[in-house]
Amino acid sequence: MKRAVISDIHANHAAFEAVLADIEEQGCEDIYCLGDIIGYGPDPRICITLAGKCALNLLGNHEEAVLFGAIGFNPKAKAAIDWTKEQLSIEGQEEENREMWNFVGGLSKHHKEGDILYVHGSPRDPTREYVFKQDIRDIPKMDALFGAPPDFEWKVCFAGHTHHPGIFSQSTPYMFHDPREIDHRYEYSTRPERILVNVGSVGQPRDGDKRASYVIIDDEALHFRRIEYDVQRTLDRFEENPGLPDYLAQRLTEGK
Repeated sequence: MKRAVISDIHANHAAFEAVLADIEEQGCEDIYCLGDIIGYGPDPRICITLAGKCALNLLGNHEEAVLFGAIGFNPKAKAAIDWTKEQLSIEGQEEENREMWNFVGGLSKHHKEGDILYVHGSPRDPTREYVFKQDIRDIPKMDALFGAPPDFEWKVCFAGHTHHPGIFSQSTPYMFHDPREIDHRYEYSTRPERILVNVGSVGQPRDGDKRASYVIIDDEALHFRRIEYDVQRTLDRFEENPGLPDYLAQRLTEGK
């Protein structure tokens, strides 16, 4: 098996295209997307279309917000959700609009396969819960995360949501492995402990590296990939769509 696991595209077409090209070059058999295809960025429609070719797509909190309301979102993120809803309801494109809404409305919150769990947020709350590296000091939280869901004994859980790539291991004490500290590779197949893998963000990285992030999994190891893309192309698309807050474009230049 050689699978690409991606997340948090956030309607960044240029970044998504660059990652898809790298995935093809790496010879991956399929692509699993962990959600947040839309939100923040200027190209939700084409990103939904491209994501439709993935073998798996999950519900992210931004898809959930488009469907049910941007509850708990900050004003900039909510403005982007409102704008995205308008873009998915363009006058004169009713049939395509319907297909896109049906796609978003049909997304699952999690996926179980063998001893692997796929979510957007966390094993405990598949859509909304954030897991940050500092949480390794919050033992009750980590215990609860690694004990959820109670009906599934997973070995590896893939997630996104925070836009910070890395690996949480169920060791004593709990540990967080930054990809840069492990040479972007982690051999999981021979290790007894469970691991929670954050694959980072394709379209809006926030770990200080503006390159797109995703993970390749094979039978032995996880491989973190960072991909250059044409950031200016996305910035130009923001300028063409003044309904989106400028802040959401500026952070792409900083990877924060």
